[in-house]
Amino acid sequence: MRAPFAGTRIAVLGLGRAGLPAALRLREWGAEVIAWDDGEAARAQAAEAGLRLERPADFDLLMISPGIPHRGPKAHPVALRAAEIGAPVLCDVEFLYRAVRAAGSRARFVGITGTNGKSTTTALLDHIARRAGMVVSTGGNLGPAALDMPILPDDGAYILEMSSYSAERLDQARFDLGALLNLSPDHLDRHGDMAGYAAAKARVMLGNDVAVFGMDDAGTRGLATEHRGRVVPVSGTAPQTGGIWAEGVSLRDERGVIADLSGAIALPGIHNAQNAAAATALAFGLGISREVVARALLTYPGLPHRQERVGELDGIAFLNDSKATNADSAAYALACHERVVWIAGGVPKAGGIVPLAPYFPRIAEALLIGQAAEEFAATLAAHGVPNRILGTLEAAVPAALEAARRTGSGAVLLSPACASFDQFRSFEARGDAFRTLVADLVNREAEPA
Repeated sequence: MRAPFAGTRIAVLGLGRAGLPAALRLREWGAEVIAWDDGEAARAQAAEAGLRLERPADFDLLMISPGIPHRGPKAHPVALRAAEIGAPVLCDVEFLYRAVRAAGSRARFVGITGTNGKSTTTALLDHIARRAGMVVSTGGNLGPAALDMPILPDDGAYILEMSSYSAERLDQARFDLGALLNLSPDHLDRHGDMAGYAAAKARVMLGNDVAVFGMDDAGTRGLATEHRGRVVPVSGTAPQTGGIWAEGVSLRDERGVIADLSGAIALPGIHNAQNAAAATALAFGLGISREVVARALLTYPGLPHRQERVGELDGIAFLNDSKATNADSAAYALACHERVVWIAGGVPKAGGIVPLAPYFPRIAEALLIGQAAEEFAATLAAHGVPNRILGTLEAAVPAALEAARRTGSGAVLLSPACASFDQFRSFEARGDAFRTLVADLVNREAEPA
C-alpha cells in the first residue's frame, strides 16, 4: 500500500482513545504529523511514542478528537487557527475512508447513527455479519477507534457507530449503507439547536446505496421523506411498505416473518425491535440471508450497560442500563417493566425527566443520586411518584433491594437519564460500579446469619 497521506501536514488535536492511535497511524501512512493535547499526561505518552509535539499553527488538515468543539463560542484555539488558514477539520473515520480507497480496496462502509440504539444496532449487525462468515471490522464510537482498524479486502465491511460529533466532520467519506435510527434532543450545546443536531446526523445518510430510517419518531420520519435515494423504513411497532417491522414478537417484512423476537432475550422492548429491524435491513443490504439473520438475532448476547442483567435476589433482577444518559433512552428501559424500582440521577440533560411522565405509573419507588437528585425529586413528587434522595450508588443499591421487596417489584433498574460526570468518569465506570455493588450485595445476602 502506498502512503496515502505522504507530504500532507496533518495536525492531531486530542491524544486520547482515538487521537493517539490516529496520530501514529497517520504517521505510518506518510503524513507529517503535528500532535497536541492540552493535558500534560497525554502529551507525555505521545512524546514516548516519538510524536512531534507542539501547538499546531501551519497544517493542511486537522483531526480533532470528537469531544473538542471546532465551532462556536467554545471552539478550541487550534480549530480557530484551522478556520483562519482554510484547513478542513475532519474525523478519524474520514481518514480511514480515504486510506482504504487509496489502497484500492472496495470494502463497504456501514454507518449507524441516531440518538439512541446505535451501539446495540452496531453490535447486533457485527454479530450477524460474523455469523454469516463475513470479514468485518467494527468500531468508531463503539469499540476500536477508526484508525485502529485494518485495511480490509474488497469483500470486507466496516461497521461504524457514528456520533454527531464525528458525523459533522465528514467530507469525502460516503457510507454504502447507512442507518438513522431516531432523533431526540441531545448535544444541543454543541450543535446549537435540533436543526443543527439533525443536520450532523444526516451526513451519515449522504450517498447511501441503502438508507435505513427509523419510523418511530417524527424527526426521523421527516428526514426520510426528504432523502434522495433508496429508503428502507423500519419500525418496532407499525407495518412499513418496502421495509421491516415488528408485529408483536414477530419481526417481518412483506415476504413474511423473519424471526420470532420472543427468543431474543438480549433485545427486550419496542425500541430493540426497531434496532433489530434496522440491523436486519442492513444485513440484507450486505447480502446476508434471512436464515442467517434469523438465527443470529436469537444468539445475540447484548452489550454491557444496556439493560444488562448483573444479579438477582429473591426473584428481583438488577439491571444495569447506565448507557441511558438521557430521558429518551431511559424511557426505552422503563417501558420494558410493569413495576420497577428506579435508580436515576447524575448530570441532567435539558428537559430533565419531564418527558418520562407516561412511565411514572410503572415506578414503585425512585432512588435519586447525583446533581439531578433534587430536580428529579421535585418532578416525581409533582406526579405522585414515591422517591428518596440517596446521593450515591453505594447508598442506592441496598435501599433498592429493600424497596423492591417492600413494593413487590420484579426489577431494580439503574437507568440514570443523566450523564455520569459528577461522580464517575464515564457511563461505563458508573455501570461497572453498579455491577460491583450488586455482586457485593448478593454475596452478603448469601452469607449465613
